[in-house]
Amino acid sequence: MTTPQEKAAAARKAAEEAARVAAEAAQAAEAAEREAAASTETSTAPAQSGAAAEIAAGYALDGVALELGTVMVDGVADPAARVRIPLRMMNRHGLVAGATGTGKTKTLQGIAEQLSRAGVPVVMADIKGDLSGLSEPGADNDKIRARAAETGATGWAPSSFPTEFVSLGTGGIGVPIRATISSFGPILLSKVLGLNNTQESTLGLIFHWADQRGLALLDLKDLRAVITHLTSAEGKADLEGIGGVSAQTAGVILRALVNLEAEGGDTFFGEPELDPADLLRTAGGQGVITLFELGQQAARPVLFSTFLMWVLADLFQVLPEEGDLDQPKLVFIFDEAHLLFAEASKAFLQQVEQTVKLIRSKGVGVFFCTQLPTDIPNPVLSQLGARVQHALRAFTPDDQKALAKTVRTYPKSAVYDLESALTSLGTGEAIVTVLSEKGAPTPVAWTKIAPPRSLMDTIGEDAIKSKALASALQGRYGQTVDRESAYEMLLASVAAADPAPEAAPAPGRADDSAADRIMNNPAVKSFLRSAASAAGREISRSLFGTRRRR
Repeated sequence: MTTPQEKAAAARKAAEEAARVAAEAAQAAEAAEREAAASTETSTAPAQSGAAAEIAAGYALDGVALELGTVMVDGVADPAARVRIPLRMMNRHGLVAGATGTGKTKTLQGIAEQLSRAGVPVVMADIKGDLSGLSEPGADNDKIRARAAETGATGWAPSSFPTEFVSLGTGGIGVPIRATISSFGPILLSKVLGLNNTQESTLGLIFHWADQRGLALLDLKDLRAVITHLTSAEGKADLEGIGGVSAQTAGVILRALVNLEAEGGDTFFGEPELDPADLLRTAGGQGVITLFELGQQAARPVLFSTFLMWVLADLFQVLPEEGDLDQPKLVFIFDEAHLLFAEASKAFLQQVEQTVKLIRSKGVGVFFCTQLPTDIPNPVLSQLGARVQHALRAFTPDDQKALAKTVRTYPKSAVYDLESALTSLGTGEAIVTVLSEKGAPTPVAWTKIAPPRSLMDTIGEDAIKSKALASALQGRYGQTVDRESAYEMLLASVAAADPAPEAAPAPGRADDSAADRIMNNPAVKSFLRSAASAAGREISRSLFGTRRRR
């Protein structure tokens, strides 16, 4: 017979066994949950990495490439899924766009660094001075290194790059750069002066007349003297058979020239003129990055952007045909490109389109940087093979239209909703598509951009001035040269040929200007008739009506 004590002991033992079984069951349940969770992660991870790998496969290259960053899917960057631009395709041009503060400048900085390391010279407009940090090594900290690892930049290390600082005219903080009026040409000058189509045509006629007589227009006073002559009675006679210049239109052009001169534009036109070869240099095997600093040209952004187009047209004239090269000879980057196209004439836009089309075969790549892709005319936009689109803001109906147009310029994507993606990009992220080595568009990639190696900040005006003064270019361009030109030659001719007292002015001509009297002098007329034989035949012109270099 079982005693009560034995029954209690058996009950305790049964309870302990039940507790043990329950604990084992709980452990088994937890293990099953962990296994199920691991199974879920295993099943979903391949889908994410598979999408990133599929996109990255479109960027797999055999040749040298510029590393932009890594593919992002569902907000996660895959360091193994690299996004690249083939170096040999950099002469197929490109666009870097996005709202203010989205990381465009740092993207341009990283592109310029890698081009320089590959031995390719770069020309850039440094509108805000932010790119001056290219000349100094970047900061080295845990945050930067973490981003470098996340974006596949495993060999990241702070580095500086050979940099030249130049400015338009003598009022800037860099080495002064100039162009002559004659080489600048009538189309570009009309853009700077804000002339309409009729006035642009008239200015072209004025250049044509001066070119026929071999009269180089070096600075603004030369052009003013020619316009004054052509609006005189004798000047109108000279233009018989090739058209005429109305006094009213000439007056508008003269006033525009006076305004430009009052704003300091006269310091830009003159000599010594920029030699394009100085933009094609290397130093220690690295391409030299030439930064055009805005400086005091901030009040004349149109002159600044138009000057850069003159540089590009000048390069087109001097560089030989090269065909497809393994790497470009130069990459030209237009920041704030909307300034170039705003209120541009039809002739100007046609010349930009032609330049972009033709200069590729010269080994030159052109990248435009702006806030909206719609800032670039469609004929030019269609020539741009690489697209790096940072975040867009769609706050207004016009913004919404621009967003919809931007989406239509990209290949279709099965991974991303582009309209949503373009407004959701974080700082330092971009939607990218480029041309593969075979010339086909790559898959659209939401890309986390790798950090630059140089300083992501300005070095300050004092440091820029110091570097500019120490530059080898300072000795070539530092001092203005005012050599004898048409204006001075005409004055000298008058002084030599007319020592007699001045005759009384003709009736109704008492208010003739000094320039009018000079131009009506018989010695001056004789000089103009012989100028062609003395100075050479008609000046030939190329893109934008710029002077063709010999």
